[in-house]
Amino acid sequence: MRLTAVGVSYAYVPGEEVLRDVSLSLADGEVVFVLGSNGSGKTTLLHCLSGMHQPTSGTVTVDDRPLVQLTPRERARRIGVVPQLHEPAFAFTVAEAVLMGRAPHLGLFARPGRDDRAIVDRALAAVGILALRGRAYTEISGGEQQLVLVARGLAQGARCLLMDEPAAHLDPRHRHEILGTARGLAADGHSFVVTSHQPDNAFLYADSVLLLVDGRAQGYGTPGEALTEESLRAAYGMEFEILRGESGARAVVPRIRPASSD
Repeated sequence: MRLTAVGVSYAYVPGEEVLRDVSLSLADGEVVFVLGSNGSGKTTLLHCLSGMHQPTSGTVTVDDRPLVQLTPRERARRIGVVPQLHEPAFAFTVAEAVLMGRAPHLGLFARPGRDDRAIVDRALAAVGILALRGRAYTEISGGEQQLVLVARGLAQGARCLLMDEPAAHLDPRHRHEILGTARGLAADGHSFVVTSHQPDNAFLYADSVLLLVDGRAQGYGTPGEALTEESLRAAYGMEFEILRGESGARAVVPRIRPASSD
């Protein structure tokens, strides 16, 4: 499945665009990171890609079919949304939370059956948390909750998952679990659009990077092409250094001027 945005703009208030002429293309097995400062348009772009917002100009297509022509059920079978962590009103079990992803495949009054529950177990196993299936969603860690939301998207049957800052507030181990899981699922043909504030994560896990500045694309390409000290300065309003380790891994750190010897 290919998800494509061409020249997408969006305004919450007429005449005040928060997203301006943004394009990207996502193929099977690809991970695209969307980076930018607060208010740069990252989440708005995800909403346009999911069909939650209809662009004020430009188009979003799924396999060359305009997204606006798909019914909500058809969209849900193709595109899953993984929001930032949230606290549900009820203490659903992990399996119940993932089972909600089967809604696009059920009739209005239909109940999930044995096949649906088997799909849930396969989704939980795919993200490595099958052992948690009977635990309350509210009682597991933040990283585990994010994996539950990924599993819910898999249970939908969605080939493309849109992840809104999935590693926010997580420690390094859980951050790697989430993003490493996405990278592993991409190897099986799933695709991901991931918003993030962390350029380091893009160097480690992304195939492509879209860097937004005030709703416009500052750079789009491989991490090495899109993330330069100049583009990062434009995006975040500060100086950075890009360091390379012996293994070839790259890290982005603030540039700190040496203290004066006077």
